[in-house]
This record gives sequence, C-alpha cells and structure tokens, in this order.
Amino acid sequence: MNKEDIVRYTIKEIEEMIARGESQTDWARVDAMTDEDIKRAMRDDPDWQDFMDIDWSKAKMVIPDRKKAISIRLDPDIVDFFQATGKGYQTRINAVLRHFVDEQKRAKG
Repeated sequence: MNKEDIVRYTIKEIEEMIARGESQTDWARVDAMTDEDIKRAMRDDPDWQDFMDIDWSKAKMVIPDRKKAISIRLDPDIVDFFQATGKGYQTRINAVLRHFVDEQKRAKG
C-alpha cells in the first residue's frame, strides 16, 4: 500500500456516510459471528497472529494527558538514535521516560 491509497475521514464524515447507508460493513454477518468464528478469523489474519497469545486481561486504557512543552538537553547520540527511528521520535522518547517512571513508582510501592 502506498500513501495514494490511504483515505482519511473525520468522525463526522463517517457518521454521515453511515447515515446515508454508505457503510461497506456487512453488519448482519458481523452480528451472526460466534466467538469461535472471530477467533478463527483472527488466527487466519497475518496482522493479528502475533497478538493471539498475549494476556490482555491486565491491559489498561491510557488516555494521555496534554503534553507539556519544555526545553531539554540530551546527548547527541541519544537524539540521533531516536531521530533515526523516524517520525514520532519524540513520542518514543516520552514512552521510554514513561516506562522508567512507572517502574520507579512500582519499585517504591
């Protein structure tokens, strides 16, 4: 898939499309699926196979707080490493720091 194939819609546009009957989802087929049908479809989906055996029971939904803009000085090799991972490198730096903070809190508590 290339960027020319990607289409973006707002939630309002999607709701309007559904209201006009333009949904391409066969909801009757979805509603008729059993849990076993869903599991079988997931196992057959190469994009989902690596996630089948994960224990999701302890998963938690995280709604991120608004980010706080700061100025921070980092070693050049640290910045280079994260920038080399591509777009969103600042988010990945935040995730590493978040993990560290969570582990520190867990160790103390």
